[in-house]
Amino acid sequence: MSDDIKHECGIAFLRLKKPLSYYKKKYGSHFWALNKVYLLMEKQHNRGQDGAGLVSLKIDPKPGKEFIFRERSIDNRPIVSIFKNVQRSINDVRENASDNLKDDKWIEENLPFVGNLYLGHLRYGTYGKNSLHQCHPFIRKNNWMHRNLITAGNFNMTNVDELFDQLINLGQHPIEKADTVTILERIGHFLDEDVSDIYYKLKEQGISKKLASKHIEKQMNIKNILKRSAKKWDGGYAMVGIVGHGDAFILRDPNGIRPAFYYQNDEFIVVTSERPVIQTVFNVQLEEIKEVTPGCALIIKKNGSTKMERIKPAGKKLSCSFERIYFSRGSDKDIYRERIELGKNVVPIVLNAIDNDLDNSVFSFIPNTAENAYYGLIKGLEDYNNLLKIDKIKNVVKEGNDQELKGLLTSRVRIEKIAIKDVKLRTFITEDNERDELVEHVYDITYGTVKATDNLVVIDDSIVRGTTLKKSIIKILDRLQPKRIVVVSSAPQIRYPDCYGIDMAKLGDFIAFRAAIELLKERNMSYVIDEVYAKCKKQIGIVDAKIVNYVKEIYQPFTDEEISAKISELITDSNVNAEVKVVYQTIEGLHKSVPNHLGDWYFSGNYPTPGGNRVVNKSFVYYYEGKNKRAY
Repeated sequence: MSDDIKHECGIAFLRLKKPLSYYKKKYGSHFWALNKVYLLMEKQHNRGQDGAGLVSLKIDPKPGKEFIFRERSIDNRPIVSIFKNVQRSINDVRENASDNLKDDKWIEENLPFVGNLYLGHLRYGTYGKNSLHQCHPFIRKNNWMHRNLITAGNFNMTNVDELFDQLINLGQHPIEKADTVTILERIGHFLDEDVSDIYYKLKEQGISKKLASKHIEKQMNIKNILKRSAKKWDGGYAMVGIVGHGDAFILRDPNGIRPAFYYQNDEFIVVTSERPVIQTVFNVQLEEIKEVTPGCALIIKKNGSTKMERIKPAGKKLSCSFERIYFSRGSDKDIYRERIELGKNVVPIVLNAIDNDLDNSVFSFIPNTAENAYYGLIKGLEDYNNLLKIDKIKNVVKEGNDQELKGLLTSRVRIEKIAIKDVKLRTFITEDNERDELVEHVYDITYGTVKATDNLVVIDDSIVRGTTLKKSIIKILDRLQPKRIVVVSSAPQIRYPDCYGIDMAKLGDFIAFRAAIELLKERNMSYVIDEVYAKCKKQIGIVDAKIVNYVKEIYQPFTDEEISAKISELITDSNVNAEVKVVYQTIEGLHKSVPNHLGDWYFSGNYPTPGGNRVVNKSFVYYYEGKNKRAY
């Protein structure tokens, strides 16, 4: 993605099933699990550029001993910072206890971050400021061990106002209107209720407060707590929770919008946001890794037993397709194949854009995340080229022209490495004019690869704002003096905001939306804008499952090709000499390429939850009224 956007958070959960001494004996270190969590987080660091956090919990600590340890950071390299601080805290204890360092039991009881459960989180903020306060995991503390609650997740709720009001109706006084706070307090409220209900039943049986704790741990109903907590949740979520005594859960939204994968054996249970991370860190086969079932919670009891429990009714599985297009690691077996198919499925569109002139076309990609789709594009073009060569070869063989035959056999699609990002360059000047000039030099180009008669085709995985294309990439490519520049998006036009965890919240940011607005104004159809505003305005504040996405009406008068043509105009600076075309994947091509992950609301406007329609209408109202803020 040439435009920089913030996106999904990442989770890394590890639950040890054996006594800590087992891992010391088998793997030679008390820090085996801690090292694994470090790797799980680093392998997902693309998901957390704003901050990170880590919690470790010891099961069955002695009274008076600390058992929950947390470290968070918003440094430039937050994961490294966290683990340096963890190492420092461990060393501080070691320095004052040299006589005990050969005693495994003492180490397990006293060294910080040597625990039975670990929860790591990588934050890519879509709400609030980038401060330590916003970094997961969050902790709700209590002197009763089983009332302590730790949560972290990859989620965004669309109905925070409603959830906030529910907490007030429960008698609470929330200190912040944020989904992270409302979720923590909502679960915490029903956790407290469950503990109280169990306690009073035990009291009637004559069991003392001191002895009640062990009974409460065994009888705690995590499934029921989550069902009551999540009843009104509207959003995309994959969240992890740990109760102070050692129970834990991983909960996923009913549509499977946010990803969560897990693997377990007789030694441990691991959960991450990306599947290949587990494969790499623990060297397990793909087939052994499973998805947390949408609408369900993988519940892990203190004794290590696990069960997948239904929490919310199953919805249509609409996993985020953007996850497949861009966010997740391309080393995943399925994602790699899907991105190849995305490239193959734009071949007819690309051929039309270059007038089927392969001989005078050069193909490349920008940025590196588009490389897999680029391979698919080239494979598709090679297949097309081979079909063209068959009839030509038949005729040449009949004529016996060996030289022409050799030329046909050796002809290939022309591929070049056109642009190389200069990662050392930083646009540190804030004045717009001077900053734009620096942005133009973020990419270096390979001179001598393109002729004046050539089409220069570059594939991008997606185009959000078009800002980098206009201010940098198109100008840079134009220096090669091609006849035509064709920018290909392997994703469809991004027309609508995301409200489930990706930072694409403002309609006015989208180049496709701006193109549609320009077309309406050019064709004397501005009344459509006013009508859509009036309809959206009426739905502000309504909590109704029947709420409608009226923003679709902005795009209805135009074909995809008309909007693409207008986008081409909008991203072309007046001093660019080459003809510029922008072409996009179709939604049909997306579904054909990614058949098992059909969440496409940012392209189609078909939101999986009522909250999505509420957000897009509110976003349009803000755009119309000139309010530069997100709608959730």
